[in-house]
Amino acid sequence: MDIRQLRYFYTIANEGQITRAAKRLHMAQPPLSQSLKALESELGVTLLERNGRKMELTEAGMVLYKKTEGIFQHFDETITEVKETGEGLRGKLSIGCVKSCFSYVPPRMHLFLKKYPKVTFELREGDSYRLAELLNDRHIDLAIVRLPLEMKAFSHFLLPDEEYVAVLPKQWGNGTSGKSISITDLADIPLLLLHRISGVGQYEIVINKFEKYGLTPNVVCECPDADMLLELVNEGIGATVIPESALSRLHLQEAKVMQIKEAELISRSAVIWAKDRYLSKSATRFIELFQSKEHTLQLH
Repeated sequence: MDIRQLRYFYTIANEGQITRAAKRLHMAQPPLSQSLKALESELGVTLLERNGRKMELTEAGMVLYKKTEGIFQHFDETITEVKETGEGLRGKLSIGCVKSCFSYVPPRMHLFLKKYPKVTFELREGDSYRLAELLNDRHIDLAIVRLPLEMKAFSHFLLPDEEYVAVLPKQWGNGTSGKSISITDLADIPLLLLHRISGVGQYEIVINKFEKYGLTPNVVCECPDADMLLELVNEGIGATVIPESALSRLHLQEAKVMQIKEAELISRSAVIWAKDRYLSKSATRFIELFQSKEHTLQLH
């Protein structure tokens, strides 16, 4: 068994067909089929079985596939590390970001590209739970997320805490005309709240704060997208409670922003990346842009 046979097997498993795998590998079908048979003969097991027109992994094949996947991931990371050592910063930097944290990205991307013009970016959006999955699956290099999040698998750098604010339709009166609103008054109006698709998040933080004051909020809509909630606010459907940074890039033509009195509602965010994995120089330099100039990057 050699790396070429593993590459052939891995490609067939991903494509599900010998024909598609041969096309992807730019080779003829017969030698690809022969390579798979030779590998199965050497190991003494069947790795792939035909199910109609599709090739499916056997139990033994799945074990080899997962091990092979790890080998090629480490192999690709080794190539990246060697290239960076010899050529400096270049290639693609893949970043995941919760939409409500996106205001952190543009100014840092602007500075980064001025200094490292040979690097290109790929941006992925999702909630914190989804971005953690993308990191674990090595689809992105780092992510900017809202906490809470299970952090055992990640190194991280905490971003500054920020307050939640209430965003209400401009046309609403009756005690909502000032610059702040009490959590008691918020409980009496229709609320549109951020809610992650998976895991515990901002929804639970806000609900728990109401419960701490013995209040039951009137939640009329839950949604994972802050922009969608703000559109609903603009239509006068209800008010929302979101982190203040989610407003910086939005045009609130029909809404007003109010501080929340009495109750301390804090949102915490972090830049995260996978532990025990090579972190490219590009990713390291980008993370450094989130820290003050007086400090160097602490990978903990």
